[in-house]
Amino acid sequence: MRRIAVVAAGGTGGHLFPAQALAEALIARGWGVVLASDERVAGLAQDFPAERRIGLSAATFRRGDPIGMMRAGFAITRGVLQARAAFRDIAPKVVVGFGGYPSAPSLVAAVLGGLPTVIHEQNAVMGRANRMLASHVKTVACAFPTLQKAPPKVAARAIVVGNPVRPPIRALAEVAYIPPEPNGPLRLLVTGGSQGARLLSELVPEAVKALPEDLRRRLTVQQQTRAESMNTARRAYQDALVDAEIAPFFRDMASRLRDAHLVIGRSGSGSVCEFAVAGKPAILVPLAIAIDDDQGQNAKLLADVGGAEIARESQLTVESLAKALTVLLSNPDRLARMAAASRSVAIPDAAERLADVVEKTASQ
Repeated sequence: MRRIAVVAAGGTGGHLFPAQALAEALIARGWGVVLASDERVAGLAQDFPAERRIGLSAATFRRGDPIGMMRAGFAITRGVLQARAAFRDIAPKVVVGFGGYPSAPSLVAAVLGGLPTVIHEQNAVMGRANRMLASHVKTVACAFPTLQKAPPKVAARAIVVGNPVRPPIRALAEVAYIPPEPNGPLRLLVTGGSQGARLLSELVPEAVKALPEDLRRRLTVQQQTRAESMNTARRAYQDALVDAEIAPFFRDMASRLRDAHLVIGRSGSGSVCEFAVAGKPAILVPLAIAIDDDQGQNAKLLADVGGAEIARESQLTVESLAKALTVLLSNPDRLARMAAASRSVAIPDAAERLADVVEKTASQ
């Protein structure tokens, strides 16, 4: 019989992109893949290479909200029953969870049914859903060499595999970084992020306006920007006489990342690992409201080796960002050193490593 893996993931790109990369690796090895998530995501993830999608009841809650906890408990229980019924039909060999509350029903159902289970934690700080389940699953894999907030026994047995990235991004691991030529073009890429994107949408164009004229003449900017901020950003770049492409989302991110001399972005786990694989110098702005400062801890992977500068929101101003951009864009040698440092901590074959872990767990 063909082997089936259930991949359970929450609804954000941070969960779905690595889950999709694993799914593609498993399919290449002859596995069938089923995506399990909540009802909404299971219907929306049309690009996910699953032969079947299972929509499960799930919910989250705020700490200190007993009514919310009760509602979430009922929803997850319903989702567990739905998952167990689906598993009887699918007969999966392994269930792999990528975090987020929509992954919980599948993992709970798998644990209760005695199925082999794997959790992959994408962040340097273990998320709440994974934290609650990690002690009960067979194998824990993680993206970063540190795994904060994990139970000590879980952290001790966690296998570092990296963060699976999409194939077009992985291909950038073979592309050499070419620093800007003296007086040549400068290419700046600004990525968005689904959370807290307004700060970068509004602050980066103003910082670019404050750059010295000789840098602005050479500069081209590509920036993911919130829809409501696009006109303001365009006017700022026009006033600065800087060629800029503004859009809410870039589908061809790999080609844009390949050509960038410097990247500014949030430090979600996917972004940090993609910048590392691509070997790009970066200015990382951790989301201040992120629980447990997971984005700040993610950013340390690159900052500790000299591949990125961390700009904390509490200290970030137009003036401070303009100064950082001026220093970096004026120093090609430093950009090249940062690029090499960033790539030194990359794990481009993370999807294959995680697929190895999944297959080994399924066979035990």
